[in-house]
Amino acid sequence: MSTYNFHGNINGPANMGDQVRIDITHGLNLEGVIRLSEGLLDALRAEYPGLVGHGEIIRGALAESEADGGPPNRGRIRSALETISIGASAGSGSLAFVQQFMHVMGL
Repeated sequence: MSTYNFHGNINGPANMGDQVRIDITHGLNLEGVIRLSEGLLDALRAEYPGLVGHGEIIRGALAESEADGGPPNRGRIRSALETISIGASAGSGSLAFVQQFMHVMGL
């Protein structure tokens, strides 16, 4: 999401009243996605302990984004989600979390 509010001539020097706000996470509620990743990790620990490492990759990518203020590494997250979706059975809580993640992140 971007908001540009220019007061006056935009070709001249920037005025202190100019407001430029860019949401670098592209409208993603990072706090909510981090909670979602914690739910995914809990489900993986209960249902598929062998896939927990992939859930930790997702959580790590989100923690990195939170720390540096940049957008989450979508490629790393997508790859981990795809691996989990291959190993998780239909109807499992883990697969439901994967599907929710893909929807929320637009993957």
